[in-house]
Amino acid sequence: MIINILNLTKTNSNLYKKTYSKSIYIQKRVIDFSFIFLLFIITSPIMLYSLYRIKKESFGTIFFKQPRIGKNGKVFTCYKFRSMHQGDKNFNHYTQDNDLRVFPYGKIMRKYRIDELPQLFNILKGDMHLIGPRAEWDILVKNYEKVIPDYHQRHIVKPGITGLAQVSYPYGCNIEDAKEKLKYDLKYIKEWSLKNEIAIIIKTITVIVQKKGI
Repeated sequence: MIINILNLTKTNSNLYKKTYSKSIYIQKRVIDFSFIFLLFIITSPIMLYSLYRIKKESFGTIFFKQPRIGKNGKVFTCYKFRSMHQGDKNFNHYTQDNDLRVFPYGKIMRKYRIDELPQLFNILKGDMHLIGPRAEWDILVKNYEKVIPDYHQRHIVKPGITGLAQVSYPYGCNIEDAKEKLKYDLKYIKEWSLKNEIAIIIKTITVIVQKKGI
């Protein structure tokens, strides 16, 4: 599903007006609140169990907090369950296959996206939507914007826990992956529709059930 970025990014204003009309914003917030309250109810036992397992397997904080880039480049604090040992000296911007920094239950959380559940609080706060481009680490964004044309375009909307790029392309571990995922992000922004929102939710559930991760 490759698209021409130039056709999608002629002007910021065209994308902004389409994606954030009052009607579309209301629809997205209805989806946000409808699903996050349902998810809170369904996943509460999982989150409570995760608190126990994280404390049992790895010394340190329960939650991982990181500055991420939101709408219009605004930095916000993103919350996740911590899946790596705290203070590990083997620093890497990207998580690798069989990464030694990840403790056993951390691997399970990452596989089933359990570590993402605290981001439901980010949605309640208004930092994120349920669906949108992935909220990227501010350090990575600075690097991407230097070498990837139009990368800033993805920040004209709020990020999401899941989105077209997340369910259409594997986890990124380099700049080339970021370029490919940008194509999906811009396609999502340009072609927003309620039908596409529901399709992404269904695809997200399918991906998780099939144990592929996002």
